[in-house]
Amino acid sequence: MITGIVSCKNSINTKKITMQLTPEISKVLNHLEKIEVFDGQDPLDISRKNYETMTFQLSGRKESIAMIEELNIASEGRQIPARLYRPNGKTVSKSPAIVYIHGGWFISGSYETHDAIVRKLANATGADILFTDYRLAPEHPFPAGLDDCMAATKWLLDHAESLGIDPHQIGVIGDSAGAALAVSVTQQLKNQLKFQVLIYPAADSSLNTKSWETYAKGPVLNKEWGKQAWNWYITEKDRENPLAVPILIKDFKNTPPTLILLAEHDPLHDEGEQLTLNMKNAGVSVQTKMYKDMVHGFMHMGSLLQEAQSAVDTIAVFTDKNFKTKK
Repeated sequence: MITGIVSCKNSINTKKITMQLTPEISKVLNHLEKIEVFDGQDPLDISRKNYETMTFQLSGRKESIAMIEELNIASEGRQIPARLYRPNGKTVSKSPAIVYIHGGWFISGSYETHDAIVRKLANATGADILFTDYRLAPEHPFPAGLDDCMAATKWLLDHAESLGIDPHQIGVIGDSAGAALAVSVTQQLKNQLKFQVLIYPAADSSLNTKSWETYAKGPVLNKEWGKQAWNWYITEKDRENPLAVPILIKDFKNTPPTLILLAEHDPLHDEGEQLTLNMKNAGVSVQTKMYKDMVHGFMHMGSLLQEAQSAVDTIAVFTDKNFKTKK
């Protein structure tokens, strides 16, 4: 979810706080400042292309995998584009699987922005990964994107056997806005999924937390564009809908084991912590990993940040444990 990119070269300055950024993060942010989009048609188009350019330049080498299958999933008279990533070294007849839901503040993101991450996760977890190219706002506001993610996940559950996948070994991963969508998927499917992994989740549309105050102008994200993205995604009538805004969820009954990854210098940090607390208070098994010194979107920055691979490894340990746990 790196739209409306704002960077900060050496420090984060607010009225109350000054933090020095690491040399590696400073290098990343200096690089972001130099990205230019020459053929953008409007601010939204520029934002989307900026995101694609950033991920292409900073994600690092794309790992080879066994196969990528191009799919079209039929749902309510339309075709939902999707990809099924098959990892290297498959040794079982029925593989575990993961539904990956990409970030981009509900308005950006594609195969191109997340291909490197999904390849790494497929090989690290040993799971087949279904990546859905869901509809984006503002052209398609809530619940269009969620409907696509739900349809794709149900399709995978229904067709798992024919795909060589164990229907009882399926989880979901989402980053940023994709994490919000992942929470909404698990809330509706309840105990049909083994786990959920939420990477720096976008959980609260109010943008009124302390971390949003601290990082209102960056690094990476800015509050003004964040408000615009949420306004494009949800209408006034959906402001109190917990399937659109996960921080509003009151009942986490049957929520699967959850891993939440947070970044220290991220405006979404506090809402991620609050979502974690809400789940724990509801009795959900939650594991949290906070990445010190990191900024939002750091998993896209594997060419410069070793923490990107560390996060992949953390996710792989969590998924392996939960795939081995019987229901």
